[in-house]
Amino acid sequence: MASQATLNRTAPELGDGNMTRAKLIGLLNEDLAREYQAVIAYTVYSQVIKGAEYMAVAQELEKHAQQELQHALIIAKQIDYLGGQPTVTPKPVKTSESARDMLQFDLDNETETVAEYRERVKQCESLGEYAMAELIRTILVNEQEHQIDLATALGIEVPDASKARKGGR
Repeated sequence: MASQATLNRTAPELGDGNMTRAKLIGLLNEDLAREYQAVIAYTVYSQVIKGAEYMAVAQELEKHAQQELQHALIIAKQIDYLGGQPTVTPKPVKTSESARDMLQFDLDNETETVAEYRERVKQCESLGEYAMAELIRTILVNEQEHQIDLATALGIEVPDASKARKGGR
């Protein structure tokens, strides 16, 4: 029979299904790279978006940039808590001369992020990381608000995040 010390060391690596702490660290680092991408995109877009109809949108994008930085800090802290090293590399940022294109890029990224964080909550819970799941839920609420803001600015319906595919933000 294994000692309690051995069980305490190996149990967190297991979890339901195929999820492990190491896999969760990798997925959280992908999330962190997306958060860095969002900080950069929102910062740049908020400053270069042109047109009277986008003045209020530009101010909202500045707020989004600050919120995304807070998300990055939370995710980096969770990676460190799990024993991982937070990434320092953002996902690539798309740019355009078109305000609508920039808003669409952001919307696509937010839709992917919402889908990913929905999965991350389940994965955290499968490892018994309930507090981490709650932190990610708070980020998820904020990301869904961003998604709604962007869809509203574009005058379109909010995309269904359950159909989102990796590769955007």
